[in-house]
Amino acid sequence: MNVKKFAPIGYGLLLLGLIAAPFIGAYPVFVMKLLCFALFASAFNLLLGYTGLLSFGHAAFLGGAAYVTGHAIKVWGATPELGLLAGLLSGALLGLVMGWFTIRRQGIYATMITLALAQMLYFAALQAPFTGGEDGLQGVPRGKLFGVIDLSNDLTMYYVCLIVVVAAFLLIVRTIHSPFGQVLKGIKENEPRATSLGYDTNRFKLLAFVISAALAGLAGALKTLVLGFATLSDVHWSASGHVVLMTLVGGMGTLSGPLVGSAVVVLLENKIGELGHLLARLTTIDWFNTLGESVTIVTGLIFVVCVLAFRRGIMGELIAWLERRRTSG
Repeated sequence: MNVKKFAPIGYGLLLLGLIAAPFIGAYPVFVMKLLCFALFASAFNLLLGYTGLLSFGHAAFLGGAAYVTGHAIKVWGATPELGLLAGLLSGALLGLVMGWFTIRRQGIYATMITLALAQMLYFAALQAPFTGGEDGLQGVPRGKLFGVIDLSNDLTMYYVCLIVVVAAFLLIVRTIHSPFGQVLKGIKENEPRATSLGYDTNRFKLLAFVISAALAGLAGALKTLVLGFATLSDVHWSASGHVVLMTLVGGMGTLSGPLVGSAVVVLLENKIGELGHLLARLTTIDWFNTLGESVTIVTGLIFVVCVLAFRRGIMGELIAWLERRRTSG
């Protein structure tokens, strides 16, 4: 089976499933939250999976844009489309600043710079008066898109969210398969060779950082519009850890990996309690009833298993297996 021929069919089926999801019992707000994190993970994968830059500061883009969008809509009275645009641009600006410092270092030093800058933004959000401090920015109205489409209806908001995420994902696909994307892959595989071919690798890495940050900012802005609030958890370092986990579990350097990884992590965080109760009833072991209180432990165990048994991630291993079958057949 040719993986490249099968991929469009898989994405088409996934899209059809998402279109039909509200009519087959899925809770729209939960699926929208999942879509936002899928976009966040895909944006991060553009930087790590295709450029080879590990950022522990992507929560700054998600949370920073979430606060900007929430403040623009709630305080300044901006329309939803302007709020999303403000979130995207603020993510790009933060990415430009953080990327400018980061690309001047290599390896763990660059990673620690992203973490340090992101934590600076976290403490700024904690102290700034307009962010609401520990309570977060609450009561952000959805408003009317272009002054016409009322987003207060969950079903309407769902399809707007789906359109935005699909459009952003297509942009990522186009970026990866463009000549620019090929240069990014070359930088990841062998940066000195890319430099010897005449490419200004720092310029390419900075642009990749800005694009990734802008799309992560769009994910944070969309999340604020969907849920109606922005909190410190959006800008905390743990959000950066979550997106790393989503990307590695799903499959770094694959387009479908972040989608699968985000679904696995978000579903675990939200449904692990129900799974624990089901296992307790099936096995009569009371300990499973406390599984909902041990989400971090379960997530950590899954991460360890994936690193040991699925080093390419879920989709990476699946794609490699299909390729082996194709070549052997």
